[in-house]
Amino acid sequence: MKAARFHGRGDIRVDDVPDPQVGPGQVEVSVDWCGICGTDLHEFLEGPIFIPNRGAPHPITGAELPVVMGHEFAGVVSAVGTGVTGVREGDRVAVEPYYVCGECVACASGRYNICRKLGFVGLSGPDGGFAERCVVDARWVHPLGDIPTDIGALVEPLAVGYHAVRLSGLRPGGTAAVFGAGPIGLVTTAALKAAGAGKVVVVEPAAARKAKAAGAGADEILDPAGTDVPDAIRDLTGGGADVAFECAGVDAVLAAAIGSVRPGGTVVNVAIWGHVPRVAMNDLVLSEVSVIGSLAYCGDHADTIALLRDGKVDAEQFITGRIGLADLVDGGFRELIDNKEENVKILVSPKEL
Repeated sequence: MKAARFHGRGDIRVDDVPDPQVGPGQVEVSVDWCGICGTDLHEFLEGPIFIPNRGAPHPITGAELPVVMGHEFAGVVSAVGTGVTGVREGDRVAVEPYYVCGECVACASGRYNICRKLGFVGLSGPDGGFAERCVVDARWVHPLGDIPTDIGALVEPLAVGYHAVRLSGLRPGGTAAVFGAGPIGLVTTAALKAAGAGKVVVVEPAAARKAKAAGAGADEILDPAGTDVPDAIRDLTGGGADVAFECAGVDAVLAAAIGSVRPGGTVVNVAIWGHVPRVAMNDLVLSEVSVIGSLAYCGDHADTIALLRDGKVDAEQFITGRIGLADLVDGGFRELIDNKEENVKILVSPKEL
């Protein structure tokens, strides 16, 4: 079959690879659509980062370069292994793209998203969503029902936002600030509104992204250029937001998020950082602000699918392009790198368009 594999920095090729084999307890998914994630872009530009390099195989999968990429995907079940229940051939499904050990303290406590050996389908193993077919363990396959598979490919990034909102402890009617209106900031905004947030303030300098933030559900949009963002958010929320979400990975943005929450408020860091940030700890201490990290998702896919099914999130707005696998690098990766402000999610199909 055809699959897009990462061979090294700046080197992604559509290769002929062996058909995947379905084992006991596994499901084969015929991939319809797979989204390009910011993590994929970082691998292309700077990697290997999460992708295991040659000579350093992943501790769970044993995989190393080259690997099939793509972890935001949905499709139709094309085969099931022995012992699989809950899905059958022909079902539309979204995939929760994990490899976990099942043995560490995190897995034992049910927080498998912070497994000590955590890996991702499409980054850490032999299979991925930028391929005609992908085999995963049955536990990671989530039925979509009547939801089309292009929308199903957005379940994974939406689950990231849903998980961050759930960790924040925001109550219905509460106030929130989202820093950054890139893909993760936008889906976090949408998840906040679906969760019943009373007011969501989005902070974003780029004009194109500010327009998208309004569509995602932002009640107020602030341009940080020439604006004292913490003061403005305190004015808009009556003393500070209940929660703030850092979705940019920038020191100054983190500082502004900390300064924007009420005394005793919470800042949720959703971004993956490319450097060690500087944090003014007294800003936390003097206002008893909590900063927590949020990684991916854990038991959030079913609820995220329900939000889509119930019409609480309009996911169609986030799709800004659809391309075939052969156009992955130029029409996908390069388009997102060179025109990131105009794009949210480009979906890739390994099928003929």
